[in-house]
Amino acid sequence: MADGTNGWAVMKIALIVEGRTEKAFLPFLQKFLSSRLPDTMPRIDPFPYHGRIPKEKKLQRVVTNLLSGSKKADHVLALTDVYTGTQPPEFQDAADAKAKMRQWVGSEPRFHPHAAQYDFEAWLLPYWSMIQTLAGHNKTAPSGNPEAVNHNRPPAHRIMEVFEIGKCRDSYVKPRDAARILRDNDLSVAIERCSELKALVNTILSICGGAVIP
Repeated sequence: MADGTNGWAVMKIALIVEGRTEKAFLPFLQKFLSSRLPDTMPRIDPFPYHGRIPKEKKLQRVVTNLLSGSKKADHVLALTDVYTGTQPPEFQDAADAKAKMRQWVGSEPRFHPHAAQYDFEAWLLPYWSMIQTLAGHNKTAPSGNPEAVNHNRPPAHRIMEVFEIGKCRDSYVKPRDAARILRDNDLSVAIERCSELKALVNTILSICGGAVIP
């Protein structure tokens, strides 16, 4: 690990993620973590992919290279959507996605697979009032657990619907609109309602010596 400005070792975390999710989410994740890890904030280096992240042997090679290359990471996290658009669905749920990524990479304790169930936009649903404001429509929020949706109407589709019927006269664009939704909101609201998001955050807190969120 590299030396920090105050003498401690800076944890280096490589984050394998879909490119648009990285642009939409990473700044707000880092902002939240910095408040929880004031003395041990890690350096998070994103490795974005256009479309879905690698799978099977390719994912194993990518992880191995990140842990041993010239920019050697201390840990590698991978974040995939459960909903990848393939038919039949490649993953049944977040647990299945994480299990498959773990199987593809093998027994590497520095690799931490995570999944958004069913897609990243599930983590935006707790901010439905902001979505209504941006879309210019008062469509009712989806009920229940934001992550308890299915492959037929994933959260991204639900957000897209309200944007397209609203007064904004535009469709939802992830890098632009996710940032607008999250910018003035507390990420802890989504963390408390979304267990997969909490798991991702707790992995980072744990490996950096921080207190996990119960």
